[in-house]
Amino acid sequence: MVRAFGITFLLTVASVAMYGRGNCPVLHEQYESCQMQAGEKSNNKNKEKDMETNTIKLTVNGRSFTVTLAKNTSAEALKKHLAQKSVSIRVHDYDDMEKVGSLGFSLPRNDMQTTTKPGDIILYQGNYIVFYYDTNSWSFTRLGQIDGISSRREMLDLLGGKGEVTVTLSL
Repeated sequence: MVRAFGITFLLTVASVAMYGRGNCPVLHEQYESCQMQAGEKSNNKNKEKDMETNTIKLTVNGRSFTVTLAKNTSAEALKKHLAQKSVSIRVHDYDDMEKVGSLGFSLPRNDMQTTTKPGDIILYQGNYIVFYYDTNSWSFTRLGQIDGISSRREMLDLLGGKGEVTVTLSL
């Protein structure tokens, strides 16, 4: 009986020693591989969580803002693209109401007659993204709205004023 207890005790100690770091063994090579897989699972869970929310991040001049996406296939496709990698876009002013730049890829269009307001993000012709700081009315695809923006001044401040700027979209 004492011998059986001793063997059980030794097996328990060996098991704890080998798997003392969660589900990853102590042996260096196996531990690193296991940790990498655990990290990948964690990153995948974070991406899945980001995909469940209806927001993305807009970064301009080192400042980040939240964008609430429209509910359409264009916004869904943009989000799926951003799950693979962030997108940086050089945008320039057009007609004293917007900043526009090429996405570098196409998204499905859901054009409908739309009146824009400051903070709106619009898809134009399927492959241009437009950040509105004033109003306009045209047949566009709405992608989203920058949270907390309600005036031309706020939007121009967010975009760094007039002139070219690089914006980054990410999850």
